[in-house]
Amino acid sequence: MKVVLVLALLLGLTLLWLELRHRLRPASPLQLRADGFQVEPTPAGLEVTGTVTISNPHRRMEVMVPEIQLKPTLLGRGDLAGVTVSARIEALHPDEESRPDGYWAAYIVKGRKSTRARVHISLAGAPGQPLNQLLDTLWLEILWINYGPFGRLERRDGVLIPLQKPSPQSAASANWREGDRCRVLPVGTHLLGVLDEPEAVLRRYAGELVQPGDVLTIGETPLAVMQGRYHHPATVQPSGLARLLCRVFHPTSSLATACGLQSLIDVVGPARVLGAWLVGLALKLVGSKGWFYRLAGDQARLIDDITGTTPPYDQTIVLGPDQPAAFCAAMARSLGVAVAVVDVNDLGRVKVLASSPGCDEALLERALRPNPAGNANERTPLVLVRPA
Repeated sequence: MKVVLVLALLLGLTLLWLELRHRLRPASPLQLRADGFQVEPTPAGLEVTGTVTISNPHRRMEVMVPEIQLKPTLLGRGDLAGVTVSARIEALHPDEESRPDGYWAAYIVKGRKSTRARVHISLAGAPGQPLNQLLDTLWLEILWINYGPFGRLERRDGVLIPLQKPSPQSAASANWREGDRCRVLPVGTHLLGVLDEPEAVLRRYAGELVQPGDVLTIGETPLAVMQGRYHHPATVQPSGLARLLCRVFHPTSSLATACGLQSLIDVVGPARVLGAWLVGLALKLVGSKGWFYRLAGDQARLIDDITGTTPPYDQTIVLGPDQPAAFCAAMARSLGVAVAVVDVNDLGRVKVLASSPGCDEALLERALRPNPAGNANERTPLVLVRPA
């Protein structure tokens, strides 16, 4: 009995040490937000402008931003070899004048203060090259350095800027599919990103299609990326626990890499992850499976590692959406129909993460089992389900 108590005490101390070490690890408080992006035609092609805001919510800590760079990548419908891209960033500090040469001078963001910068991206095509037929999306990565008491951290934020948006479907031209005692309509959108407001997307592409009694669903990954819940693996610092424990997961799991598992640890903490694994392993030995995912929380099932989503998010780690139940309830009140957040795959697996009150989840199970939204590049993150 004493041995068991000693082992339990050691385990508890280990979990406490892991949790404290995780919570006290060096971190920068700076936050980056991009907004106000616009795309305007020019004689040479297109001009993309927007604003980046860097804020420091910490009361006392001062953090320096000595470097910031832009890395634009174009996604299109054909060969983009003839398209030239130029990018520059203009400092708009509240207490300093912008340099005319465009040089980013190291800047201190003081506690509870912020600064801004203007982003300029110019796109030009070769003579006779129709950019409106080639270009689709601009993926803009912002590479910036945080320097302070925590050391020197490399940050990398990605912003997706649609260069073109498809016209919403009309009710007359909608191509409904017959399902099991229901009709199903995949609803196309542009490639979604953090600049999109979820309610505005639902209204633009499905607002004229919904009728009372319908259920409007959205995929969990598109909602998550609109909420900004993705990050580049270069910004993840895997702990020893993540490097060791990731090896026990199936190779196809998003937790089978150090960065993927560390992303879960960063959300729920190392003590919960290790505790869930130990309990899950013990129960698995007696024939009861799946307990790790139950104990580690919903994010353990929802995290998508790189290659798990459509480009350009295939190079990022995408978490599950934040507060999906509250989102569904708010959207249902706004649109007047039931709303659900779902996770569906080509194997016939349908998981309803959350739904608005009164939603017929049995109907969704029947309607979504054939995966009408698809798992490739269909760009139909919305699916409208209508009872027959």
